[in-house]
Amino acid sequence: MRPEILNPLFRPVTSLAGVGPKIGEAMGRLLVGGDAPEPPRVADLLLHIPVGLIDRRNQPGIALSPEGAIVTLEVRIDRHMPAPRGNKRVPYRVMAHDDTGEIALVFFRAEQNFLERTMPVGETRFVSGKVEWFNGRPQMVHPDHIVDREAFEQLPMVEPVYPMTAGLARKTLGRAMRGALDSLPDLPEWQDPTLMSRERWTGFKPTLETVHAPATPAELAPEGPAISRLAYDEFLANQLALMLTRANLRRATGRARIGDGRMRRAIIAALPFTLTGSQQAAIADIERDLASDERMLRLLQGDVGSGKTMVGLMAAATVIEAGSQAVLMAPTELLARQHAKTLQPLADAAGIRMAILTGREKGRERVDILAGLDDGSIDLVVGTHAVFQAGVEFRDLALAIVDEQHRFGVHQRLALSAKGAATDILVMTATPIPRTLVLTAFGDMDVSKLPDKPAGRQPIETRTVPLERLDQVVERIRAAIAEGAKAYWVCPLVEESEEVDAAAAEDRFVDLQRALGPVVGLVHGRMKAAEKDEAMQRFQRGETRILVATTVIEVGVDVPDATIMVIEHAERFGLAQLHQLRGRVGRGSKASTCLLLYKGPLGEVAHDRLAIMRDTEDGFRIAEEDLRLRGEGELLGTRQSGAPGFKIARFEHHAHLLEIARDDARLIVEKDPALNSPRGKALQLLLYLFGRDEAIKLLRAG
Repeated sequence: MRPEILNPLFRPVTSLAGVGPKIGEAMGRLLVGGDAPEPPRVADLLLHIPVGLIDRRNQPGIALSPEGAIVTLEVRIDRHMPAPRGNKRVPYRVMAHDDTGEIALVFFRAEQNFLERTMPVGETRFVSGKVEWFNGRPQMVHPDHIVDREAFEQLPMVEPVYPMTAGLARKTLGRAMRGALDSLPDLPEWQDPTLMSRERWTGFKPTLETVHAPATPAELAPEGPAISRLAYDEFLANQLALMLTRANLRRATGRARIGDGRMRRAIIAALPFTLTGSQQAAIADIERDLASDERMLRLLQGDVGSGKTMVGLMAAATVIEAGSQAVLMAPTELLARQHAKTLQPLADAAGIRMAILTGREKGRERVDILAGLDDGSIDLVVGTHAVFQAGVEFRDLALAIVDEQHRFGVHQRLALSAKGAATDILVMTATPIPRTLVLTAFGDMDVSKLPDKPAGRQPIETRTVPLERLDQVVERIRAAIAEGAKAYWVCPLVEESEEVDAAAAEDRFVDLQRALGPVVGLVHGRMKAAEKDEAMQRFQRGETRILVATTVIEVGVDVPDATIMVIEHAERFGLAQLHQLRGRVGRGSKASTCLLLYKGPLGEVAHDRLAIMRDTEDGFRIAEEDLRLRGEGELLGTRQSGAPGFKIARFEHHAHLLEIARDDARLIVEKDPALNSPRGKALQLLLYLFGRDEAIKLLRAG
């Protein structure tokens, strides 16, 4: 039951004056994402923090206006210069002047009658906006305000600037924000008084009032008291949620799994290589976790080829020796079948009864597999998301291994772990996505790393190439395959899209086949499973030398003699995907190359992303940069990156606050796991306000 004091903040924004269904829908896109099932709440609006402000006290005059500065100018309108009829590319200009010089007010897709009424020639107007200097002349594109003297005297001299979305006017958002502030109750203080005094923080309500009605730019500074206070609230809500959830997971175990070692010894004896030192250390970490009466939640991170799957098999063998079952879940059927093919000989050598379960298993075969899992005659099942669907029951599922975990949502992993009694979880990835990195840094996951590279493995040379040089790339590929090389060519889409102007895989396949002949193959996610298998086998056998593909080959493709990876429109991929795709080459002893084809001009984030790929092959560093560029995603939800993760806290400004929040949350949960103290009751309000649903459910259940 939500505390009654919060009810005004949990009303939909459409309950505010001036916010109808259409504006509420626009606010939903802005505040909680376009796929939100319900309209945003008043609390969501209040936690939408300004990113800057317009200071109308800054009135330097035209000639003294700095480049890029938001200024207010008192100008006299001189003349209108409409665009030529029918030419929408040329803007409408209104020329104006003050005592210091002349400025052009620029409007695209302008309505001439409206502009002539708003800015009559010879009249004085106050215009506010960003000044840009073009060829030595100042201009202001689409001023924020154009008003006469009487209206200007009614404008606030300092106005906050919010992130916006299409269909929502800034004035409308401002009015709604003022209505939301009026409904904000006086909440009991949840922060520690000593910390409040030391950091010069005010209460939650005065802080929000300061942030949404700042008097100076300093009041919106990320490191200032107001934003820091809200950032700490957000950190503390996350830390409490993680600590309570983890404590609940730990309490839910009570089963130690200790094997006798016979299967593990048989697996090691059957291996054609020796386990690396980091593999042995990771196996020891997992065995300690499994022997404990606390539930395991461990991340195994290692680049492609570092031996994660073998560590996972050894973990599975441990619980199977103890009389239980294990499941290995892969994100694609391609990867699941590759795992099964790799593991089957070792499972046979160890006496492990293994099966594969994907959407392809039908009829009697599927019935037999489900019966084997239910009666315990199958020890290990390898599969896709099919393994956690309704109707799949285990006799005693002890270990869930989730491979390439960034392809699964949290709820999917929880659904899998719920198939057993306090199932231990091992997640494996070559590149931790931002949320995983945050969970790891926050102490929610234990970590084992496999930094060792297999003997003889060559580094991958990564280059960025503009798409204008596509013909040169094709000629380079022609020369390479003539010498026996194999290459992947990855395209983002299967068919043309009006929204994404990336080359389609099918079209690129036709183009390359026309240029290079029948050595070009094609695989994408819309092909039937048998067609994909055939295309992959032809590439593996060398009947085709170039495989044009979508990201279906991101994981699960093992062709050691492939040495070239071309990624078209690389600027459209995330770092984790780029790293995974690059990992398809460099798997043998020959030098390999990854070409990142991009369409310019690149934005700042895309430029940084491609630069990182050039600079490093280290998965953890790539994940750290991914976190910096994309955001951390929901810690307890299913979103993998970006909004709606931390809306207020910024690691570059508030990292020290995270450390304090982590320690504070741990002490609170250790002393008061039900949050029943007076401060605990206030902290429950904090959890509700910041939407940490998993922790709220625990408190309700407790």
